[in-house]
Amino acid sequence: MSVKRPDPVDIEVGHRIRIERLARGLSQTALANQLGVTFQQVQKYEKGVNRVGAGRLTKIAEVLGIEVSAFFGAKDMVDPDATKKEGEASPLKLLTVSGAFRLLRAYGDIEDSNLRRAIVDLVEQISSQKRSST
Repeated sequence: MSVKRPDPVDIEVGHRIRIERLARGLSQTALANQLGVTFQQVQKYEKGVNRVGAGRLTKIAEVLGIEVSAFFGAKDMVDPDATKKEGEASPLKLLTVSGAFRLLRAYGDIEDSNLRRAIVDLVEQISSQKRSST
């Protein structure tokens, strides 16, 4: 008997819930309270462990002030057969990394394009050094 794995679409919807929640500065507990569930349930939704039903997804969209369709879209984000380089994550999944959203928000506030470019170069250098040392 094989272990049941979450559907890739459920995982992607969960990631999008998390991204939208973080964008609005809501904690899992705050979202859970507005939905009438536990924060653990919100965690399971965000990880794709528990599937979000249509009614609950509609309520989540309402609480977050977005259209339900925001949780769906770009086929390559949810298609498990989409061709990607090994180890390459979907752009949305990258935003679920701890601190990534804060970093992106702060980066977006920088007006000087030369400074933004320098920051990207620095982060890429740091990242490549870490990869080559492991």
